Amino acid sequence: MKKIGLLILVLMGAFGNLNAQAPKATNEDAFFIRKMYDEALTSNDSYEWLTFLCKKIGARISGSPQAAAAVNYTKQILDTLSLDSVWLQPVMVPHWYRGEKEVVRIVGSKSQGDITLRALSLGNSIGTGPAGLTAEVLEVKSLDELDQLGSSQITNKIVFFNRPMDPRPLNTFNAYGSAADQRSSGAARAAKYGAVAVLVRSLTNQLDVHPHTGGMSYQPGIPQIPALGISTLDAEVLSDLLKKESVNVYIRNTSRMLSEKLSYNVIGEIKGSAYPDEVIVVSGHLDSWDVGEGAHDDGSGCVQAMEVLYLFKKLGYKPKRTIRCVLFMNEENGLRGGREYAAQALLAREKHFAAIESDRGGFTPRGFTCESANPAFEKQLKRLNESFFLLESYGLFLKPGGSGADIGPLKPQGVFLVGFEPDSQRYFDFHHTATDVLEAVNPRELKLGSASMAGLIYLMDKFGL
Repeated sequence: MKKIGLLILVLMGAFGNLNAQAPKATNEDAFFIRKMYDEALTSNDSYEWLTFLCKKIGARISGSPQAAAAVNYTKQILDTLSLDSVWLQPVMVPHWYRGEKEVVRIVGSKSQGDITLRALSLGNSIGTGPAGLTAEVLEVKSLDELDQLGSSQITNKIVFFNRPMDPRPLNTFNAYGSAADQRSSGAARAAKYGAVAVLVRSLTNQLDVHPHTGGMSYQPGIPQIPALGISTLDAEVLSDLLKKESVNVYIRNTSRMLSEKLSYNVIGEIKGSAYPDEVIVVSGHLDSWDVGEGAHDDGSGCVQAMEVLYLFKKLGYKPKRTIRCVLFMNEENGLRGGREYAAQALLAREKHFAAIESDRGGFTPRGFTCESANPAFEKQLKRLNESFFLLESYGLFLKPGGSGADIGPLKPQGVFLVGFEPDSQRYFDFHHTATDVLEAVNPRELKLGSASMAGLIYLMDKFGL
């Protein structure tokens, strides 16, 4: 009785002006959302699934045996959840192989001698060959600076991109977006002017010894050169030394692309009772980089998406619309899974009502950002806000913004796209590093994310857009 009394007190504030804010929402809806949170917080399913992904399978770069094992495991779990359908969607994916441990070393410094720098090859990078290479280092802060320097100063140099993430934005993804061009495009831009390799400062606000990998790409007609990330602490060491003397660095890495592999998006769904042809997707990406365990990026998002459907099944909710869990393959270095899913949806003339992606870690939920190419987007968002106050009491926001890389290819089809936003302050401490392991994920924060997404899907399903 005491617990019931406390619950009523908590809910009174939300229901005091219920009719004025959202006439279609009722106390029954609020109590059901509360039941989903209670079920998620008292269950350990999602964390157990994540534990298996991290500890039994580990890093899951697309095309690898570990990625194949993750496909099989998650399909088996979905098969146990009493869903209406579970299937695999074939997709050809690239298979990049890191090779032997990277060696990056300052050589022959007049004041410091030889200094080893902690480094990781960037995803999709070629290798130096078994002998490695040695060249003088040129430090730059931006891609545009390369254009100013030109071939006369860049040819036969190792270009060192040393632009830190801006510590000022409260949302660290904004800082990441402003700094990521040097990682993704730096090698192609530097090779255009004759550089022989690039080193890139890791994308994190932390000053530490952990190098970050991450995707990069080459451009047709421009020579391919090795690209490696170095830890932020080592970036400081290298930059400080360059202020005193010219610096030569030796690099050896053996990364290379292997032949493409057949892989799969893993899909399970609960069929809608009233509008089965209208699909709401909840998603994460199953692949990870080949270092660490892919716990935050994006094992957390995958198990949260799975748990959303499981919560509905355990609580006996029969959705009006089809709720579909999609675990995409190859988000990290190709986005093949997201593109294939959107292409197949278009071919099948499926009507996607909405899609949610969780790919920002398993941290404390803060809210959701939304976007759409549909001309009625503003009206849809306004409609959703009429019932969203039921989630505001859990500290969540809803506002226009981005969504997610894997659901992005659905945007031209006019789908209402939603990005799940947890707290971002710690994400880039682990992002694309060997420290992205199970121990970095707090089970309670993970479960809160599942419940938050389930709550939003419930509102969209019941009250529409």
